[in-house]
Amino acid sequence: MPTSDFKVPYKTITAAVLLSFAGLSHASDLSLPPYNWVKDAALQDNPSLANDPLSEFVVTGEDDVWGRIRKGFGIPDLTDNQLVINQTIWYSSRPDYIGRTTKRASLYLYHVVEELEKRGMPTELALLPFIESAFNPQAYSTAKAAGMWQFIPSTGRDFNLKQNMFKDERRSVLASTDAALTYLQKLYGMFGDWQLALAAYNWGEGSVQRAIKKAEAAGVGTDFNSLSAYMPAETRNYVPKLQAVKNIIATPDAYGITLLKVDNQPYFVSIAKTRDIDVKLAAQLAELPMDEFKALNPQFNRPVITGSSNTQILLPQSNAEKFKANLAKWSHALSSWTAHKVTGARERIETIAAKFHTTPQVIREVNNIPPKMVLKAGSTVLVPRTDETAQKDITQEVADNATLAMAPDVPDTKRINVTVKKKDTINTLASRYKVTIAQIKSWNNLSHDKLASGQKLELHVPYKAAVASNNKSKAAPSKAVAKSTKQASRSPAKSTKAKTTVASNKSGNKAPAKINVASASGKINLK
Repeated sequence: MPTSDFKVPYKTITAAVLLSFAGLSHASDLSLPPYNWVKDAALQDNPSLANDPLSEFVVTGEDDVWGRIRKGFGIPDLTDNQLVINQTIWYSSRPDYIGRTTKRASLYLYHVVEELEKRGMPTELALLPFIESAFNPQAYSTAKAAGMWQFIPSTGRDFNLKQNMFKDERRSVLASTDAALTYLQKLYGMFGDWQLALAAYNWGEGSVQRAIKKAEAAGVGTDFNSLSAYMPAETRNYVPKLQAVKNIIATPDAYGITLLKVDNQPYFVSIAKTRDIDVKLAAQLAELPMDEFKALNPQFNRPVITGSSNTQILLPQSNAEKFKANLAKWSHALSSWTAHKVTGARERIETIAAKFHTTPQVIREVNNIPPKMVLKAGSTVLVPRTDETAQKDITQEVADNATLAMAPDVPDTKRINVTVKKKDTINTLASRYKVTIAQIKSWNNLSHDKLASGQKLELHVPYKAAVASNNKSKAAPSKAVAKSTKQASRSPAKSTKAKTTVASNKSGNKAPAKINVASASGKINLK
């Protein structure tokens, strides 16, 4: 079906309904003014949000979202499939799981259904996060898929979901829902079949296309049931899972399930902002517990929300009103964090902490830097604001391009023990190990430059020089080995034996059997 077929507006708004909701704004702009924001944090209107989808109601005869979903079912039922029966039994025998998942879903369902209806899409697609993430926007898979709709990084970027140090829009309720529905529309346009579109959402469009070609070559059908033989187990069960959940939502009483009532009205409103604000403070001003705030705003990766014309915070309506009132009275800074770019190749975390009057532990915790790791040049880290940076927000350019790269904390020097040989002098040792004579004397409490053969010295040499020295000593053959090899080359019989021995040793060093076993083990673990 062409893309245009999806864009069918579904609006039935009467004057009476508009009047009844006259006092309720569904796209409240609680932007912070650009100047005097500490003294006068007034709330202003934002014309750019006039067409925000949350500002409009879709009114139906249903008093809860479940009824609205049932009315919009549009995907043909998957029949003659034993996996549907198996999955229906699995879900219906777990009412507690259904209860937990539908409770999480209650925050997002109205928005998802409204977006589906605006695009003219089947409303059972609103149940897809049930399969993908159990409606947990913080869900993260082993394949690095994130959010309610489980986008992997590359597909997320294909659909303009920003993923940077400060936020991951794969977890954003608004952005990820828009991207997921756009992707599903695209897939339906490719296959003309919702069940195959769903299979492609899970398996990839290329995989489904190849399966269709195989089925056509084999002279079999190209519907979902026929193509199942070519699919991996996960995809074979994917559409049956959605069908099973659809069956339960359609007639919950038949399965002994009681669905949580989800009101047919928006759960949250959208708040636009233009200044940085700490996540903790935003939740505090909204008088909302942190876990509830994060459930609606899971995309923010750091303790500060960077302000921009595109930044939105979601809050329940009553909490948005509290946020508005509390923000107007707030007379302190809204953010306690700013950004710092590491310019030196070895700028230590201890140095950064001292510069911004904090501790290395704080820098590590707020930026998720593990112990024994250092920052690479070009990295951007969050640091506490100082008097000089008190009113400087993190720019949009910094927020969009910030990266954080780390490396193991390799010591600058390595301690080694050296035995003085006959021809060694303190000068030759200093030159060989890239240290000074004064350092050698200091490390070993020497009062003169004279060294004795067999004397033990402790040196603190540059780490790279120590590694190079060790590698060189390992690579150089001993005189006995060189002499043996020279003698072996004079006799054909001994030479053959010598070559065989050397080949055997090389094979032993490479240990191909162990490598193959380890590799196979790794693959098994990954599965």
